[in-house]
Amino acid sequence: MKGYISIKISTLRKISLALLSLITLGTAAYLLKCHYSANIPYVETKSYYELKADGRTVLFFRSTGSDSLFNGISLSPMSVDYAGNMPFRQSDLYGIVEKNRKYINHRISQLDSIRQELYYYLERHNVQDEGFDMVAERVTVLVNEKTKLEKWREALAPIDASTHLFTKKVVTRQRIDSVALSPIFVGIDGGIWTQGRWLRTERTGKGVSFDYSGRPVAGTWNADTMMTGTRYDEKGIYRGQTDRWMQASGHGIYQYADCTYEGHFSSDREDGFGVAVSTLKLRAGEWKGGMFKGERMQYTSERIYGIDISKYQHGKGRKRYPIHWGQLRITSLGHISNKRVSGVVNYPVSFVYIKSTEGTSIRNKYYASDYTQARKHGVKVGAYHFFSTRTSGAMQARFFLKNSRFRSGDLPPVLDVEPTAAQIKKMGGVDVMFSNIRQWLKAVQGATGVKPVLYVGQSFVNKYLNSAPDIKKNYNVWIARYGEFKPDVKLLYWQLSPYGRVCGIHGEVDINVFNGYRAQFNEFIQQNCIK
Repeated sequence: MKGYISIKISTLRKISLALLSLITLGTAAYLLKCHYSANIPYVETKSYYELKADGRTVLFFRSTGSDSLFNGISLSPMSVDYAGNMPFRQSDLYGIVEKNRKYINHRISQLDSIRQELYYYLERHNVQDEGFDMVAERVTVLVNEKTKLEKWREALAPIDASTHLFTKKVVTRQRIDSVALSPIFVGIDGGIWTQGRWLRTERTGKGVSFDYSGRPVAGTWNADTMMTGTRYDEKGIYRGQTDRWMQASGHGIYQYADCTYEGHFSSDREDGFGVAVSTLKLRAGEWKGGMFKGERMQYTSERIYGIDISKYQHGKGRKRYPIHWGQLRITSLGHISNKRVSGVVNYPVSFVYIKSTEGTSIRNKYYASDYTQARKHGVKVGAYHFFSTRTSGAMQARFFLKNSRFRSGDLPPVLDVEPTAAQIKKMGGVDVMFSNIRQWLKAVQGATGVKPVLYVGQSFVNKYLNSAPDIKKNYNVWIARYGEFKPDVKLLYWQLSPYGRVCGIHGEVDINVFNGYRAQFNEFIQQNCIK
């Protein structure tokens, strides 16, 4: 029949949910029930539950969920729009309050973990880095949420088992005259329901519709194309730009159950630059087809660069080349991967690591002279040992300590771990390897007074490092990864290329970048160098 349409109850529920993103439920119900006309008077209905403890109002809420948690908590009734049914007895209130207190404490703990991730990122980036502003905005959102939770916790704190609790539903109505309301449509099956009529016309203005898979979308349309809006699905809530098929496209925010992503979308997937924040990890960088690829750094003269050298920088075979320490300047970051470089590569060498020993029998004959020259020319210097799977970590530590120099201001020593899978198997497996690594780290730390740094490749991190959570947690990591994306772990240094060029050194040189800027590097030097 013309002017009527049959809609399933489940569909109506989805519509109501989506309409909440545009307007209050009371206004939505009014617009769906009556014909629209400009400047029409209407009655706005608001309702909420009031929780009282020993006769004193503690807080207001909209409803409780199946998990007994309060929904729509507020310290002011003006912040609650519409109260649903309350599926519990008054005698259950104390247990419900206890569950809410536990949830609030748990959520505050989660926010503290997230804050550490965000602050770690902000400390090692500046406003020039892509995504810095989004991460900073996440901090503001986090602080606001934590402040609200702390106020709710404070309001519930005095309640104990002897407190008399009572809750009641409060309904208020307000007549509002001469308010110009914009029409809101509901789009279904190729038509729209608007202004009390069912029409076959294009979607324009604010409304609710459904995408190709039946997900409700609330937003603003122009010429039958949605420009921006909110969509609800089984994964969470998306808010932002869409394409003509109402898929996430452009900038948006996806609120998942355990994570929030903000950034660019394409064809309903994270694609481009974005920031994902969870209680476990912060991932800020490039995404492709919904997968996180990593951070692409912007290389500028403000970053802190260094090199690591061994006997190979002095020549191969019979040819010998000196290092001209007074001329050191990095002139190339290598050619393996695409790099975002701002300006010309002509960076000072801020630190250098020199190979000292390997196993229990190999020494770098150039170590002592290179060490002396580095200190003479004001370059921060440290020594590294190449780990062998053939002898114990304790024996290797003694050999390294005997043949290396450690003076005040020197960088913390480094253990270079690069075994093959066959070597690890031959020495007894992953557990035996890490047992020997621990021996070296503890012995060297005891002798030098500083925690050594662990140098590993990206594949080692992926395959083995999680087997030693104590090492991963307690020691700074230096990672070799030669792709275009920064390693997705917390690290001290990143060896980004083995094919760099340095004025004053013959041949190719390993180029490294410190994870941070000058302020963080100075802080690291002050706190971690040999005293």
